[in-house]
Amino acid sequence: MTAPPERKLTPARRQPSYDDLILLFAFLIGLPGTAVALALLWYGDHSAELRWSLTLLLLVFWIGSACLLRDRVLRPLRTIAGLLGGLHEGDYSIRGRVLTGTGALDDVFREINALIEILHEQRLGAFEASALLRAVMAEIDVAVFTFDADGRLQFVNRAGEQLLKQSADAVLGRGATGLGLAEYLASETALTVERAFPGGAGRWGVRRRTFREQGRPHQLLVLSDLSRELREEERQAWQRIVRVLGHELNNSLAPIKSIAGSLQRLTHRDPPPADWRDDMQRGLEVIGTRADSLNRFMGAYAQLARLPKPQLRPVELAPLAHRVATLETRLKVTVLPSPPVTIRVDGDQLEQLLINLIRNAADAVLEPGPTSAQPADAPAVTLAWQQSGNWLDLHIEDNGPGLANTANLFVPFFTTKPKGTGIGLLLCRQIAEAHGGQLTLENRNSTPGCLARLHLPLTPHDS
Repeated sequence: MTAPPERKLTPARRQPSYDDLILLFAFLIGLPGTAVALALLWYGDHSAELRWSLTLLLLVFWIGSACLLRDRVLRPLRTIAGLLGGLHEGDYSIRGRVLTGTGALDDVFREINALIEILHEQRLGAFEASALLRAVMAEIDVAVFTFDADGRLQFVNRAGEQLLKQSADAVLGRGATGLGLAEYLASETALTVERAFPGGAGRWGVRRRTFREQGRPHQLLVLSDLSRELREEERQAWQRIVRVLGHELNNSLAPIKSIAGSLQRLTHRDPPPADWRDDMQRGLEVIGTRADSLNRFMGAYAQLARLPKPQLRPVELAPLAHRVATLETRLKVTVLPSPPVTIRVDGDQLEQLLINLIRNAADAVLEPGPTSAQPADAPAVTLAWQQSGNWLDLHIEDNGPGLANTANLFVPFFTTKPKGTGIGLLLCRQIAEAHGGQLTLENRNSTPGCLARLHLPLTPHDS
């Protein structure tokens, strides 16, 4: 095979610049007049001295005029280039001078000056917003980190420095692996972890987000210490439990102590009164009644604390609803015609939830209380449901007096019933939320009564 012939590389022809073209056009503009003047001068009857003098004068005038025209055309363009160069460098202090106030060139300078003013204001606003953001980031008590696409730290706030026990200058530019944070950049966007950092140990809430800066992906990592909030919530929960238990125990023990003292004084009387046996019997009955009430309260509290995890399985709603309706024997619970639905739930827990709601509705229409008027219509409780997308909406309505205090419905141990424990509605809500749903109670709008809404997913995730 023969080698291909070598090609000779010819240098690229230099293209004339805009400055050269302007000068060329200026020369061409003056060329006809100069040529005519020189022809008349040299072909006319003039002396040699005059010819050379005028020729030199014409050439100097021609060249000077061309250079002056080139300079007058290019000077505004150089000024505009300087203004744009200043914008590129971030210098917004320079302005272009408007000469006559009219004409296309003055319009260009006015527009450039307006653009510089707008960019100057936007830059000041960006600086102020950036300063505010940095001040906020420095003061918040959650650790904030940003990493570039290579996993190198680009920003850390004061809480992050305290968490790592290192200054920002020492950690900026380091990889996430060296900082012990790489696992969170590849994990879920939100999780809770138990972790010991150089600046503290405990339970941490980790949040991760992806954003772009200058077209490149970055990651924002936020770590918040949950231990303090959990301890505060735990302390408040214990305070509420102790307060409620103390209140209930005092309500039962105070009369027991009083009656026990009375019975003790009765036994010390000599001779005893004639009706001492009746007084002793009544006192013991009161003690037994209060002990039973206290036992029911503690049993209800234990039931609330031991709610098991729901065991999900397909359940046909219609048979379950009719079965629950028949369990209320004090009045007829009407199950309105509703579409057939099969839902994945814990059948036992859902049945207990519906029993509690129907029992409350029946209590409201049958025993409205001494301060409430009896319903004008016959006591009625209805149950119905409908499917909305992947959700089930179940309604239980009654025509009782309605809710008097909606703010305390789900407060533990709050009840308006003489023999109530204040546990039923709270247990119902726990069952609904354990299934990924929601339970709400509200007064009906058009007529007296209460409406209980149960919102459940048709296919909840197994937990």
